[in-house]
Formats: sequence, C-alpha cells, structure tokens
Amino acid sequence: MAAKQGKPARIHPVILSGGSGTRLWPLSRALYPKQLLPLISERSLLQEAALRVADSRRFAPPIVVANDEHRFIVAEHLRLAGMVPQAIVLEPMGRNTAPAVCVAALLRLADEKDALLLVLPSDHAIAEVPSFLAAIDCAARVARGGRLVTFGIAADRPETGYGYIQAGAPIAGGDGAREVAAFVEKPDRERAQSYIARRDFYWNSGIFLFPARLFVEELERRHPATVTACRQALDQAKRDLDFLRLDRDAFAAAENTSVDYGVMEHTARAAVVPVAMGWSDVGTWEALWQVSAKDAAGNVARGDVLLEDTRNCYLRAEHGLLAALGVEDLVVVATADAVMVARRDRAQEVKRLVARLEREGRGEAKAHPLVHRPWGTFRSIHSGDRVQVKHIMVKPGAKLSLQMHHHRAEHWVVVNGTAKVVRGNEEIVLYEDQSTYIPLGTPHRLENPGKIPLHVIEVQSGTYLGEDDIVRFEDTYGRS
Repeated sequence: MAAKQGKPARIHPVILSGGSGTRLWPLSRALYPKQLLPLISERSLLQEAALRVADSRRFAPPIVVANDEHRFIVAEHLRLAGMVPQAIVLEPMGRNTAPAVCVAALLRLADEKDALLLVLPSDHAIAEVPSFLAAIDCAARVARGGRLVTFGIAADRPETGYGYIQAGAPIAGGDGAREVAAFVEKPDRERAQSYIARRDFYWNSGIFLFPARLFVEELERRHPATVTACRQALDQAKRDLDFLRLDRDAFAAAENTSVDYGVMEHTARAAVVPVAMGWSDVGTWEALWQVSAKDAAGNVARGDVLLEDTRNCYLRAEHGLLAALGVEDLVVVATADAVMVARRDRAQEVKRLVARLEREGRGEAKAHPLVHRPWGTFRSIHSGDRVQVKHIMVKPGAKLSLQMHHHRAEHWVVVNGTAKVVRGNEEIVLYEDQSTYIPLGTPHRLENPGKIPLHVIEVQSGTYLGEDDIVRFEDTYGRS
C-alpha cells in the first residue's frame, strides 16, 4: 500500500514594511508612514496585512522586514493585532524589495529547503479576502511545480499609476494560472485604455509566491553580488531584543533593485494568477478615494468635516474642523501642523511637495507633532526662543532611558497618573499636580509604575533644544 502523503508545508508570509508613502503626505511621513496608519479601517494597513495571513493551517507566522526607525512601532502594531512573527528583520538602509526578500528567503532556507514564500507589501488594501486566499492556493500549487508566481489584478479602469502584466498561454494544470508574456511599465492613458479593451492585461499587484530556493537562484543568476551581500548581512546580523538587525556594511553592498526588475522580468519561470479581490496599493489620495465608502455626492469625509454643495472630494480632518463649500474633485487633508489641498487628478504629484519640504529642511516632511517612542509618545505644544513645551505620555510599566542633556534643563508637571523620577542620586514619586525640576547636566529618568497611562507636561529651557542633545547611560530598549 502506498504511503499517505502529508499535508503541504505551510506558506511563509514575508511582509515588507520599509516604504515611506510620500504621496499620502501630510498624513504619511518618513517616521510614521502609510502602512502604520488606519486608512481603510480602524486598524493600520500593516495590521490588516498581517491578519489576512493569520490562518495557522495555511500560513506560518510572518517574517516582517522593516525600517530600523520604525521597529518599535511595527512591533507594537503586531502585538496589538495578536500576531507573533517569526522575525522582525531590520534593514539598516533601503535597498528596494529584492534584497529584502532575498534575506527572508535565506533565513527560511536555513531551516526548510523547500520553503514557499508569500511576499506581501504591508501597505495594500484587499477588500475580498476569500478571493485572495483562493488565488494563493492556486499560486502555491503552481509554485511547487517550479514557478515564480505573481498576482495580476483584474483591471476595471485605465489606471496610469500601475504597471501591467500581459498574460500568455495557460499553464497545464494551473487552475487558471498563465505564463507571463510581458511586464509593462506605467502607461499613458491611451495605452492603458487599449490594455483594458484587450482583456489579457492585468495590474501588477507587487504580490508574489515562490519557492525560496528558486528565487535566490534566479536573483543570483543576474545579481550575484546582491545575494552575497544579503548572505553576509544575515550571517553577521545581531539579535536586538525582538529584532534581527542586519549588518550595515554588508547590506550596503546589495544593489537597489526590485523583485520585478531583479528577477521576474528576466526569468523563464514567471507565472501570473489573475484575480479580482478588491485590491488597491493605496498609493495616492485618489486611490484612497477610489476604495473608500462615499456619500451620495461622491465625497469621502473623515473626521470633523462639514460639507455644503461639495462633490467627489476626499476630505480628512485629523485636527480641528474642516469645512468645504462649492468645490469638487479636490483632496483636502488637515493635520495638526499642515493642510494639503490638491486636485484629485494630480494627487500623484504630492511627492513633489514632500521633496520641496525636504530640500528646505522642513520638519513636516519627516515627523508628526505626535512622535511615537517605545515607551509612549510626546507632542510638541509650543516651541519658541530658548523654550519648548511638550505633552509626554508614558505607557503603564514603561520608562524612558537614564539620560542627561548638555544644553537644557527640564521642569516636569504630572497631569495624570503616577511618576517615578530618578534625579541625580535621588529617586522620588510624584502624583497628579506635583512637579520637579531637572537641572542642566543632571542624569534623570521618568518611569510609569502605575496601571494607567502617565501624562506629564515638560517645559524645556536652554540654548539648544534639539532631540539629539541626549546622552543615554542605560536604556531598556537597547538605544544607549
């Protein structure tokens, strides 16, 4: 009697979370990009991506590849979603998607020579998850037959912001999977219209499923130095709390190339699985308008928004009241420190504004007034000559580093909660409405020993008030 075949091994999701999302400024910023924002639901796009692959029968825990600067926020989002990843791999710098996926593939091959990887951007929206999972099951069967599979999205409009895949002949036994005839760059509107009419062109989703070993072999065939760099970066990686920190010098030698350019456009083993699953890359305000629920006049309104005689607009108020009268086809986004207004048909050009902000050294390009730290958050309330006022929130059980400043003194007032304060050689406990003074050059630490968030108003005074005026002596989060 023939032996029973076991169930196929679980698929290993690789969630890529290194992007910056500049076209969704001012909501998305370098230190808090779009994958960390709740744009479609109450959960962040990263959380939504992780929860789509939470079925433990089909998927192993994910490998998340993230920007070093976002590490604590990424870890917290996964924790809040109830996800325990295999690893959170930290890139010391961006090198596009091919090196990130190569590192994840090498990581899995150390334990499983036939591992299948499902590569998922962390910042996409998928409305029809059952269709997504059915497409993955189909792609997995094709991938186990020695194919590198991508997913082609059934196009419902002549979109000029996406790349396209032309499907070729059906693959025998592939349940609808087809050969890839061509990859096409973002077309002009006339060509995009012709692709829709032909019905053998699909949007390029940037989602892939393939054997880890085959991907590494195909990447090494064209970019051997990149695979060598990834191997060395992984071999010399260091554990840092819950993170795997790639070696900076080794990873810097990897070429800046995408999975598409580095492998898929040049391999003879590419396949495409067509799928309609309510997909969007949520890459622009126009794309977000497309996938969001609208009122009878075609408006999407988020936050405290008042509309009169307004049509086909995306209006979002993160701070204060936003009122619109007699306008149409606009995007208006108001945050605590910036307001952006653009025509919807020019929403892809927002990155030009970000580039100008960066050239002019404007802080609005990089961070929100509310800054996230592993211990909590702080918000700048006032900034003036030799003075800055912040609202600090410390999570229950968390504490800041033991630190000192060369150029500023600080005064802390407890608004709510309990504060344990180290000030020089003394330790004190402060309650609501109590305060303390930290002289310039004095080692100090703020801790929340309580069970509710600690809220403190901090007044800084001195000749220099930048965040880089800090000397850490001891830090729970490995930053000293």
